[in-house]
Amino acid sequence: MEEGRPSQPPNSSWPLSQNGTNTEATPAANLTFSSYYQHTSPVAAMFIVAYALIFLLCMVGNTLVCFIVLKNRHMRTVTNMFILNLAVSDLLVGIFCMPTTLVDNLITGWPFDNATCKMSGLVQGMSVSASVFTLVAIAVERFRCIVHPFREKLTLRKALVTIAVIWALALLIMCPSAVTLTVTREEHHFMVDARNRSYPLYSCWEAWPEKGMRRVYTTVLFSHIYLAPLALIVVMYARIARKLCQAPGPEAADRRASRRRARVVHMLVMVALFFTLSWLPLWALLLLIDYGQLSASQLHLVTVYAFPFAHWLAFFNSSANPIIYGGPGRAGRCLRAPIGHEIHAGDSGLVWLGEDAWSLPLQSQAVVGSCW
Repeated sequence: MEEGRPSQPPNSSWPLSQNGTNTEATPAANLTFSSYYQHTSPVAAMFIVAYALIFLLCMVGNTLVCFIVLKNRHMRTVTNMFILNLAVSDLLVGIFCMPTTLVDNLITGWPFDNATCKMSGLVQGMSVSASVFTLVAIAVERFRCIVHPFREKLTLRKALVTIAVIWALALLIMCPSAVTLTVTREEHHFMVDARNRSYPLYSCWEAWPEKGMRRVYTTVLFSHIYLAPLALIVVMYARIARKLCQAPGPEAADRRASRRRARVVHMLVMVALFFTLSWLPLWALLLLIDYGQLSASQLHLVTVYAFPFAHWLAFFNSSANPIIYGGPGRAGRCLRAPIGHEIHAGDSGLVWLGEDAWSLPLQSQAVVGSCW
C-alpha cells in the first residue's frame, strides 16, 4: 500500500456502473483494471469448502464446550473457566474472522464499509489475542498444579480476574490497529466482473503516518502474541514433562505409570508443536510483507495464494482447540472430574491433564483420578 492516501474514505458501498466507470477525466493509459474475483472457480470453491469445514468445526466444538461447562456447576473449576474463555474467544474468531477473511481473500478489494473495517479488525485482533493469552494461562495453571502442587491454588475468583485482564490486554494491544484502520478508494484502479461491469476499488488498511511505525507495531504484535506466548508454553510444558518423568510411581504399577507418563509428555509436545506450526506461516508472511523487498509479482503471489492458506491454518487452531483441550474419552473425563472423582484405569481416550487430578502428590493419584 502506498502512503499519503486520503484519510477520509468515500462511501464504500459499491455502486454498479452499467455503462462502465466514468473515466473521461483520466487517460486510459493511467487506469488499472483487476478481476473482481482473485481466483478461478475451482480454486475459489476449494477455499470456500476448506473455510466452511473449519467454521463448522469451530462453531460446533466451542459451542459444545461452552454448553457443557455452563450447564454443570461441578465443572466450574479454574482450568475449566480458562477453557470456557478459550472457547468463547475461539467462537469470536470463527464468527468475526473466518467469514470476513474468506470474502477478503476471494474478492479484490474491501467489500464492506469503514465501520466494518474498524470493528472487524478490532474484534478479530482481540479474539485472537485473548485465545493465545488463554492458552498461556492454561499452561501456567497446569504448571502450578503439577510442578508446585503444595503452593496456594488459584481460586475461581482470581481466575475470573485473570480472564478480565486477558481481555483488557487484548483490547489494549489492538487499539492502535483499530485507530489506524480505514477504508480508502484506490485512485485510477477498478475491478471488472465477468459481465465487463466495473467497480471502484476500496481497501481496508492501516493508515500509519509512517511506514516504519507499522513495522514497529507488527514486531510488537509478533513478540507479544506469538513469540512470548510460545516461549512460555514451551517452558511450562517442558517443566511439567520433566516433573512427570522424575516422579516415582507405585511399584506394582511402574510399567503402566511409565507408559502413561510417556503419553503425557507426547501430548505436551504435540500441543506446543501444534500452536507453533498453526501460527508460524501467518506471522512469517506478515513480517515478510513489512520487512521484505518483494516485487509486484511476488507480492501478488503471497497475497492471493499464501495468505489464504496461512489464515486457514491459524483459524484451524481455534477449531481444533476444543478437541485438544476438552476432547472426549479420558481427556474429557479428566477435564470434567471434580476432586475426589476417580478415573478408572480402563477408560480409553486421549491423555489429559486436569487441574483436579494433579492437586495432590503423584503417589495419591489412585484416589484422586489417574489421568496419566
